[in-house]
Amino acid sequence: MCGIAGFVGVVDEDAIPMLRRMADAMVHRGPDGEGYATGREFGLAHRRLAVIDRETGDQPMWTPDGRHAIVYNGEVYNYRELRYELKTLGHEFVTNSDTEVVLAAWREWGDRAFDRFNGMFALAIADTESGNVVLARDQFGIKPLYLATAPGGTVVFGSEFRPIFASHLIPRKPDDTTIYRYLRFRVHDDTARTFFDGISRLLPGERAIITPDGTIQRETYTTLFSDMRELAKRREPYNLVVASRFDVELRTAVRRRLVSDVPVGTALSGGLDSSTIVAVTNDLLTGADRDAAAVGRHQQTFSAVFPGQLNDEERYVDALAERCRHSLRVHKVQPHADRFLAELGDFILTQEEPVISTGPYAQYCVMRQAARHVTVMVDGQGADEMMAGYVPYYLVYLRQLWRSGRRGRAARELASSLDVLWRLGRFTVADRINRRSKIPVTSLLSRRFVQSHARERFDVVNDDLKARLQDDIFRHSLQSLLRYEDRNTMRFSVEGRVPFLDTGLLRHLWRHDDEMIIKSGWNKRALRDVTRQLLPPMINRRRNKIGFTTPEEAWFRRMKNSLHEIFTSESFGRRKYFNQAAVVQAFRSYLAGRSSAETMTFWRLLNVELWMRTFIDQDPATIRHDIENILEDAENARPGMHPQAPPKDDYVPNGGKNLHTPDRRWARYPLRCDLVSKGDSIAALATARVEEFFEGLPGASPEALIPVDAAARWYLYVSEKIVAISQGRSFFTWEVHPGWWAKRLSRHVVKTPHGIGLGDPTTMQLAIDEIGLGRILVASGASLAGKAVGKRGLFYQIAGPGVRAIDGPTEYSAYPANVSAKLAPADPYGAAGRISAAIRARLPESITRRFGGTVIIDANDIGQNILGHDTGLPDRLLTAAFVDNPLGQGRQQTPLAVVFTGFPVSVWDGQDDQSTPVNPAYSGDLALLDAAGDEERQSSGESGAS
Repeated sequence: MCGIAGFVGVVDEDAIPMLRRMADAMVHRGPDGEGYATGREFGLAHRRLAVIDRETGDQPMWTPDGRHAIVYNGEVYNYRELRYELKTLGHEFVTNSDTEVVLAAWREWGDRAFDRFNGMFALAIADTESGNVVLARDQFGIKPLYLATAPGGTVVFGSEFRPIFASHLIPRKPDDTTIYRYLRFRVHDDTARTFFDGISRLLPGERAIITPDGTIQRETYTTLFSDMRELAKRREPYNLVVASRFDVELRTAVRRRLVSDVPVGTALSGGLDSSTIVAVTNDLLTGADRDAAAVGRHQQTFSAVFPGQLNDEERYVDALAERCRHSLRVHKVQPHADRFLAELGDFILTQEEPVISTGPYAQYCVMRQAARHVTVMVDGQGADEMMAGYVPYYLVYLRQLWRSGRRGRAARELASSLDVLWRLGRFTVADRINRRSKIPVTSLLSRRFVQSHARERFDVVNDDLKARLQDDIFRHSLQSLLRYEDRNTMRFSVEGRVPFLDTGLLRHLWRHDDEMIIKSGWNKRALRDVTRQLLPPMINRRRNKIGFTTPEEAWFRRMKNSLHEIFTSESFGRRKYFNQAAVVQAFRSYLAGRSSAETMTFWRLLNVELWMRTFIDQDPATIRHDIENILEDAENARPGMHPQAPPKDDYVPNGGKNLHTPDRRWARYPLRCDLVSKGDSIAALATARVEEFFEGLPGASPEALIPVDAAARWYLYVSEKIVAISQGRSFFTWEVHPGWWAKRLSRHVVKTPHGIGLGDPTTMQLAIDEIGLGRILVASGASLAGKAVGKRGLFYQIAGPGVRAIDGPTEYSAYPANVSAKLAPADPYGAAGRISAAIRARLPESITRRFGGTVIIDANDIGQNILGHDTGLPDRLLTAAFVDNPLGQGRQQTPLAVVFTGFPVSVWDGQDDQSTPVNPAYSGDLALLDAAGDEERQSSGESGAS
């Protein structure tokens, strides 16, 4: 398995550097080697994943006369038979690789050779005399190949899009038609078009000849499609002899795909198809079959499980493992929503185009785990499309029987299939009973976007079973699944093999009556018959098709805050595809249970947005390093921790911030902590973090410390956000229902890049609920009157600091601040006192005697608002410490700060305050603070804290 790329035509730069860039963009497809070939106006690049003939199978590979060169991605499983035949025709071979056989076969038979290959392949063969390059893709389209014509006429091709972009010849532009069909009809990979404007895919069974002048001649080389249509007319009876032959074909297909010079494993979902592959492989191992040697003594299987979820299939995995208990080593992975969020960037980059649902992420996780143990993975992809594995196929078959006049048979099949068909319609019935509204996809899209693509259609065969299956194999659903598998396997340098996609097996199935596929309410009839003794009954007789997916409903509710952030983001609103207001409202209705919108609908919207950010808004080549760093953090992803929040040492500032104020009177040390929830004790959290801070001082880097006075006092500053959240005074935006006044008044509030304030209906409604509509209206009127005479700030003088502290959702903040609105903390002075009391009770006296108290502050990059404190100092001095907001304005997750009027030269040592000389540079500041503190305490009658 490999990656190929190249060009045909004239390029302005030296060809080799360009080819190297293209190869480097797909190094994951072939970490074992690279190779290049250039000729008359063409260039070929290859990255190798060595699976067969690891010693002598390097590419590009040349014919003995040096005229033709090939780069090839895939495996031709009947290469040994072809090699023998070619030898009888006079060909000589110097390697044991299938690549050399493929090239020799093409030299012998031309394009007709492609239809003789049983396997998977995408290849390019260059002719040094004519300069022509031939591209070809296997009959099923298992291996991908893309091509595009540059503005100057040069044609560029590759196994993925990134090598094409790495040529610097092809611009990155979205294809709006493909995006519309994906959003509207939930389809993709069904035509030659891709999500990138100007880049097309070579279709299954297609060959293209590219000439140096940029001409592309494309045509279907295979006869498989027409043969299937003719075979379907024969309808030979299905019987035990036919079933026996099917069993032989199936075992042959599996055996061929186990041949390898590297370890082979199997994917096991727990369904009928993958279980069959595992069980057949187990039989081959038991019989010491030579072709299965690469599997090893014990077959290694890899499964995604979701304990406690409706789609969990672990019990089926365990049942098969019990049946094959002497030969299996079962590896299980448990994908979860938090890690999915952390890895979403890499998943988008891996797939290169949007996907239908989050389901392919489960396969992504399985392949990552498999890569730690094997290099080749075999699975059951394709059986559903070949043998009617999905419930809608029952309806197609019933219509076919009715249309053809076999109505008695149709009635019997309907009666036998009622339990399966009920599962198809139960959600629609439930929605009608619960009166949940259906949300049309088009209502979530821009009206202009919908109108411009109104002529697009997606039609399917609905009354001819084999015609429908053939369409789904070669044009519709299977093509997208094969793309997912190719990207997920190759992302982790694993070769994926699919035994069911075997031309011999397919032809045998197609020449017989449809009863071989569906009979008496049972789909995959032949497969069930030949595995009746091979599989546990709970697998062989399963009727509930789940598929390789994730618990998407549960995940979306867990991820709802991050999804809401994306849907409400500025970039989402700028896209010409979406009706942002309708999407946000629909998502909120879905969360509240008022609509029956599918999670896959929201996923498609989300996926397009993230794909645009990754591939269109920026060069994907520039973000790989950042994603690799995120993936390292994802290994330890925890619920609630935002995946983009980087860790921070206690003794360094936040990014873009300083440890000290511009006037150098205050030193601030932001402390990072986990996210806070309702009911958490801020006093306990603050005390623990402050204790950690002082315990770490002896080992802190000297460069991180500001060497000033050892006698300086220190204070703890606490963001009002976490206090409000812990008190239950933070509300997700969809939990607040703005009234008429809130919607109208919020329109007149000026929003800034630093915060939304009351400029959102949700925050305005909170303000109304907090102090009453009357006071808000009075404050608004006074504000208008004040502005008329040049006086500002009257609104908050009347509304009060509690209203001033109300925060709205901002997309740059850490969750949950990015999707919530917050009131000011209740009793902030009392909260400050309780935090200080906890600190004094836990920390040693050598530290607490210099502790000046706690400050609850509402700060951002344009202002500070002291809500409560127990320091005895005037607010004007306390705000001076936060003049530049050291806590940050984004995802820093540093809501606490230890703040000094300076920093000790030596670590707290238990000596009294007079033991260390005062630094003259700070003596005046200390005197000012002491004097201010004495004045404040005298006027308030409080004793203060020393």
